[in-house]
Amino acid sequence: MRRTLALILSGALVATPLAAPSVAAAQATSTAKSAISAQRIARVGAMLQSYVDQGRIAGAVIDIRQDGRDVYSEAFGWRDKEARAPMREDTIFRIASQTKALTSVAVMMLMEDGRLLLDDPIGKHLPEWSKTTVAVPRTGGGYDVVPVKRPITIRDLLTHTAGISYGPGPAEQAWRDAGITGWYFADRTEPVSAVVARMPALPMAAQPGERFVYGYNTDILGVLVEKISGQTLGAFLDERLIKPLGMKDTSFFLPPEKADRLAVVYSADGAGIKRAPDPGGWQGSAHVGQGHYLNGPRIAQAGGAGLLSTAADYSRFLEMLRRGGEIGGKRYLSRKSVELMTANHLVEAPYPPGTGFGLGFRIRTDLGKNGLPGTVGEYGWGGAYHSQYWVDPVERLTVSYMIQLIPAGDIDDVGKLRALIYQALE
Repeated sequence: MRRTLALILSGALVATPLAAPSVAAAQATSTAKSAISAQRIARVGAMLQSYVDQGRIAGAVIDIRQDGRDVYSEAFGWRDKEARAPMREDTIFRIASQTKALTSVAVMMLMEDGRLLLDDPIGKHLPEWSKTTVAVPRTGGGYDVVPVKRPITIRDLLTHTAGISYGPGPAEQAWRDAGITGWYFADRTEPVSAVVARMPALPMAAQPGERFVYGYNTDILGVLVEKISGQTLGAFLDERLIKPLGMKDTSFFLPPEKADRLAVVYSADGAGIKRAPDPGGWQGSAHVGQGHYLNGPRIAQAGGAGLLSTAADYSRFLEMLRRGGEIGGKRYLSRKSVELMTANHLVEAPYPPGTGFGLGFRIRTDLGKNGLPGTVGEYGWGGAYHSQYWVDPVERLTVSYMIQLIPAGDIDDVGKLRALIYQALE
């Protein structure tokens, strides 16, 4: 059920650097080859096990790598608490918005193929997006609909500055009336492209380029990938990323033969956790439940929040990015494209402090403002089911934390996880 891997030398987990470089600018700031203390990193496991024992989580998997070497990987608790089925390292999780990173890489691949430019108006490739509008609130209530000041670009979508939300905004009721709200697509009986084609007729929440608005941006990019490549998003990702990387358990829907490896979703309810309903439904702005990943329509391949994966699979993808787009002798992206993706493209993202946003990820820009252990230049994101990932190029770390908890309540596991990982650096 558990494994803790690496070379152990004098109480430290020592990771030997790989030959290929990671992101050059970040690596240049690293002045020492830090290792991870075997004794101190064990505090991660103690914390997660205590949360299982206290009934705050059912189970989780953590995968921490340094220089590509597995320095701490363990499974804790239960995949299915009621059935007493233990969590294993090959357990499959709904990764929701962690899908965005793969879709963003797919867009960059098409750029490198010469098929698009980041400053292309999205309407160049998806004509229905050639003319869009924005809802401007009126004093005293209601809103006016005005034209966009400029076209929405691919870069706007990658940075979530297109003004496109998940429905909330001045025209929220219009989006609700159109049946387009929230990140969850797995229950839909139509492809994502059909939903995206209806969006331009609705007023957006802000003008393109004016502010960070988290929403359907990456779902639209997934449709863009389909249109330009002539493949479904799943087929493109399989061909260019998932299969070549050896991500054998990553897919949009669960193969029936893997049903006994899917983690159960739980919900924090104030008194602990309870099993989420099957398949579940919308509670406010969140879809709470087991979802439609096994027995649903299996049609909508959502680039913004649709994939299933394992901690090990996702760590492999992260390590490719950490190494500047290459792993195992195969190049997926150029080093310069990864540098562009992991640079801050905003003055500052609205949450949390001390962060900006790149082309698909949150970027740490100010350690003091952010207030959490980490490194300037670190990048990552998370998923609606409370999973988290990040890459720290300076410390040569990748972290993949898989869990299924929605809503997560006031649990502080991610903050503690950060503190316990960084305190273990020698």
